[in-house]
Amino acid sequence: MLPRPRPLGLCFRGSRGGHVILWLCLPTVRWMVGVKMAAAAAASIRERQTVALKRMLNFNVPHVKNSTGEPVWKVLIYDRFGQDIISPLLSVKELRDMGITLHLLLHSDRDPIPDVPAVYFVMPTEENIDRMCQDLRNQLYESYYLNFISAISRSKLEDIANAALAASAVTQVAKVFDQYLNFITLEDDMFVLCNQNKELVSYRAINRPDITDTEMETVMDTIVDSLFCFFVTLGAVPIIRCSRGTAAEMVAVKLDKKLRENLRDARNSLFTGDTLGAGQFSFQRPLLVLVDRNIDLATPLHHTWTYQALVHDVLDFHLNRVNLEESSGVENSPAGARPKRKNKKSYDLTPVDKFWQKHKGSPFPEVAESVQQELESYRAQEDEVKRLKSIMGLEGEDEGAISMLSDNTAKLTSAVSSLPELLEKKRLIDLHTNVATAVLEHIKARKLDVYFEYEEKIMSKTTLDKSLLDIISDPDAGTPEDKMRLFLIYYISAQQAPSEADLEQYKKALTDAGCNLNPLQYIKQWKAFAKMASAPASYGNTTTKPMGLLSRVMNTGSQFVMEGVKNLVLKQQNLPVTRILDNLMEMKSNPETDDYRYFDPKMLRGNDSSVPRNKNPFQEAIVFVVGGGNYIEYQNLVDYIKGKQGKHILYGCSELFNATQFIKQVKCTLLLCFS
Repeated sequence: MLPRPRPLGLCFRGSRGGHVILWLCLPTVRWMVGVKMAAAAAASIRERQTVALKRMLNFNVPHVKNSTGEPVWKVLIYDRFGQDIISPLLSVKELRDMGITLHLLLHSDRDPIPDVPAVYFVMPTEENIDRMCQDLRNQLYESYYLNFISAISRSKLEDIANAALAASAVTQVAKVFDQYLNFITLEDDMFVLCNQNKELVSYRAINRPDITDTEMETVMDTIVDSLFCFFVTLGAVPIIRCSRGTAAEMVAVKLDKKLRENLRDARNSLFTGDTLGAGQFSFQRPLLVLVDRNIDLATPLHHTWTYQALVHDVLDFHLNRVNLEESSGVENSPAGARPKRKNKKSYDLTPVDKFWQKHKGSPFPEVAESVQQELESYRAQEDEVKRLKSIMGLEGEDEGAISMLSDNTAKLTSAVSSLPELLEKKRLIDLHTNVATAVLEHIKARKLDVYFEYEEKIMSKTTLDKSLLDIISDPDAGTPEDKMRLFLIYYISAQQAPSEADLEQYKKALTDAGCNLNPLQYIKQWKAFAKMASAPASYGNTTTKPMGLLSRVMNTGSQFVMEGVKNLVLKQQNLPVTRILDNLMEMKSNPETDDYRYFDPKMLRGNDSSVPRNKNPFQEAIVFVVGGGNYIEYQNLVDYIKGKQGKHILYGCSELFNATQFIKQVKCTLLLCFS
């Protein structure tokens, strides 16, 4: 069964002596959705959250997909948090199908619409509560369905009750619900905690040396609240594993406590037995692996070669939307500089985009080749339609023409009926042609294929065919940031730090290339701590295989001129996060993970143990990175699980950053302070 959001029954019975008499009831009744429907709806976390949102928009009544009735027209009011949760999951068309005629920000200027109900979807912050109370006083809407992203406190609920009584709007407050949806789902198997105020849970916030205990508690509570919402939506209580002495351990302790307290309150528990019987996690409880970003700082800096990760690395890719600026060319640009930009365009990369779903994890040359093949296929279909139209336009009594008409009428009818599909195919081809072309510009201007191949060799301890100093000193090879990323990966991956003389030589070359050396100072501090903590430093022993400079996409007439770009074939190697997951999921004994703490929130008493009670390998797992994640790790986990039949993995992180954003955080943090 799908877990129902917790209704907060507001019962207003007037006032006595200036005091509001308010009854708050917190029932935990759950909707009894049919098992078949629940199982189908719970195939992924994306679908679970989408179902929960549609139910909310349907006045917290289960949404019937094929309902023939007219929807109730309504207004959706959300804050920035609610907007970020909804936008990757529901399109404007889907909102309209749910009866949403307007969707407005809570703090925008809104005109009264007195004959229309309003559905609110906001965080229970002081500022939001004040604005909602103001809406009640101004009688903006016919009725109010208040939905909070996270649980609202009793005191804030009383504020709403006071405002409703003062405005004589008690009967208009139709429903108040805690939705427990405080996380953002980006893929079927990927989620991130927040986008708004993400600096609160950023890598820098967790690791800055001057953070106070109170501030750290606030950061941890924010992360735990979102993870709790995630597991309520998932409908499962996990087994928790984490490393010791890290921020991940603090999250594990707090999450274990929060889950345990909710389970102990049988009457109000959000994890009663009838919610756990359907969907992806049906036969075994999932494993939650909490890892700290500090176990691996090389991967976030790594130049990548797969489509989705490249888009995130070099373009403005945000909540599944990529913003492009039309290039004006690179004719007058200095060597190694980024292309000039103008005129922005936005594209949504969604689950309905079959090309994206198929190729987002593919090496870039394969993507370019596939776009070209799709384009040629589309042109062939288009030419066939034109040919049939020409035949149908033949005149006269020519017997051959009449025979041809008869033979092709059915074909033309079929072609016309497939026209919408053909137009959609053309739209997606244009989209990916533009996106892939923008990526290719960066690859060629910055020699990203060279950086990727070189970093792969560094991380896998393979012999280098060119000295690091030569690449750093090459004015045509990338930006100062590219050079700094390369050197930091070399420094992190080196078994032994370079001598002071060598380091000074590298520093001079980096400075001459225009690099800011603050990140290097931070990494030196981090590596000193990592050695003491015995952090994993191995990145596998396989590497990329160059297949020559040219590929088949260089055919005459191709949209992509790949000359000079290496067609590198990826080989699977487990990154540290994937390796840790493999050890814990398969119950392997390994010094890297043997000391990981073990929490089972369903146990009556918590214990400080690293010995798992469950000895069987896990079928389902969630990997969550405290301090930020990236698409490189996500794709590595996706590739890993492909070889594990019947097993499922979800990847989550406190924030999603690319290398540029991560380096900015590192620049501001010159001393690592472990919690």
